[in-house]
Amino acid sequence: MTCPHCRSTATTRRRHGTELGYRRFHCRSCGRRFNERTGSGFNELQYPTDIVLLAVLWRLRYKLSFRDVAELLLQRGYEVTHETIRGWEARFAPLLVGQLRAKRRGQASRSWYLDETYVKVAGRWCYLYRAIDRNGQLIDSMLSEHRDKDAARRFLRRLVEVAECKPARVTTDLHPAYRRAVRWILGRKTLHRTTQYLNNYTEQSHRAVKQRYYPMLGFGSFALRRASARRSKSCDSTSAGAVSAAITCLSPSSGSSSHRGGTRCSRRWLRREAQRVTAGEPSLAPSAP
Repeated sequence: MTCPHCRSTATTRRRHGTELGYRRFHCRSCGRRFNERTGSGFNELQYPTDIVLLAVLWRLRYKLSFRDVAELLLQRGYEVTHETIRGWEARFAPLLVGQLRAKRRGQASRSWYLDETYVKVAGRWCYLYRAIDRNGQLIDSMLSEHRDKDAARRFLRRLVEVAECKPARVTTDLHPAYRRAVRWILGRKTLHRTTQYLNNYTEQSHRAVKQRYYPMLGFGSFALRRASARRSKSCDSTSAGAVSAAITCLSPSSGSSSHRGGTRCSRRWLRREAQRVTAGEPSLAPSAP
């Protein structure tokens, strides 16, 4: 394993691991000792990394409050407060979202569906722009205070950057801002469809975002809603392989010893849980009361 301090590969594994079961190493170049989580944001945690990521995944994927997630972890032997869950989400959700956004690059099909929905932020109604492809996978989302041609152009530029290509077909509603933005950003070769019934495909996809809106009791600031808009949908319209790969990249492998404080949650179980979540199958997590 590479030393996180001097980046040297001349390391030796020590006999005993950490209390949470992670392997420990000794660097022969700089003489420092480190473990698998040294140099990452998970090193100072008192809980296993896979448990933390699982709690964040439950929070983003299901309609659960912070207290519901804390109760689910308590049933597994981990006593965590709801404020700790809040800190985990604010700290590690951007890492998980970054991994998912990287996995979505270049994966969108050539048929896009664009629409916007209302969300209330600090007592004001704002517009949440969202785009999905023909397979129902989320391409990207954007929060805007206005619904005009500037916002539509800005959103289309982000979509092209994420998809790394221009679509063959774009389906939107009859708002005039879309017509000008599509011609300006995508060009005349892209077919722009404004059929009402074709746009219902996007209208149905807004349900997952609205369902997560109620357990959070609204949003108090525009910046908080902008960050939550990206997090709340990242684990919902992404393939099972992408979610599994994102969790695997963030969760280092643990040693053979058991985790402290309850049943050990392995990475293999996490991958299966992510596959069940994204496939729409019932999760192994017990339902919150």
